[in-house]
Amino acid sequence: MWANRAWIGRYVPGSTPAGEELRAYAGVLNAVEGNTTFYATPGPEAVARWADSVPPDFRFMFKLPRTITHERRLRDCIPEVHGFLDALEPLAPWMEPISIQLPASFDPGSLAVLERFLGDLPTAFRWAVEVRHPGFCDGDRDERRLNDLLFAQGADRIILDSRALFAGAMDTREERDAFTSKPRLPVRAVATADRPVVRFIGQSDPDANPGFWQPWVGTVSRWIADGREPIVFVHTPDNLAAPALARRFHAEVAAATPGLPSLPDPPPVHSPGLFD
Repeated sequence: MWANRAWIGRYVPGSTPAGEELRAYAGVLNAVEGNTTFYATPGPEAVARWADSVPPDFRFMFKLPRTITHERRLRDCIPEVHGFLDALEPLAPWMEPISIQLPASFDPGSLAVLERFLGDLPTAFRWAVEVRHPGFCDGDRDERRLNDLLFAQGADRIILDSRALFAGAMDTREERDAFTSKPRLPVRAVATADRPVVRFIGQSDPDANPGFWQPWVGTVSRWIADGREPIVFVHTPDNLAAPALARRFHAEVAAATPGLPSLPDPPPVHSPGLFD
């Protein structure tokens, strides 16, 4: 997400007007999950506005619409995929792998469907797959089949790490919602292509999270040393501290990875006052 009004005056300038949140966000971080496309394909005006709001080195990772992944379940929907890609074409220079987030009911018995779908996708775009069925995360035959398929197709695997979340409190409404809605699956650091994706779901307490993400610092640094370009997103139940946590994680990876490009220098969040 990029339009969280709770970030205004905290991480981005307090003068940020509605509709300019993405431009402000891009002054703090260099990538975002485009979750909005999961619910609807954006129109041309929105796409043009997004393209005008970000610098050349910013990156989007958009989700395929749920009509494709959850309703059609990857069957007979390639024309819809092309329509989605046509809508996003102006953003192509900023696009990282497109996320194919599958429902928890998409089980290992559906692997052949995923194979056909990946084989029919346009190769001009990168693709990444997030599975939520436990059968793909047990370290056994079905997980190996999935990883082999993604490797053969050049698709990245999206790794969701919610261990920090489920080790934390369940006091607030946002925490209770996260406990209910977020997957709780085993985690293994697997890179099946050159853009491995990690989605870290942490706790509301910012200081509780670094101990859980510490193993990822070394993994991400090694991936970079191997020539890969990993993508890491950091969330919390209310996402209030997410930008600061993302910058903190990046700083830890940078300390272990010589030459890693810096994040943008964050702007002052308050306008100078008369007596400042």
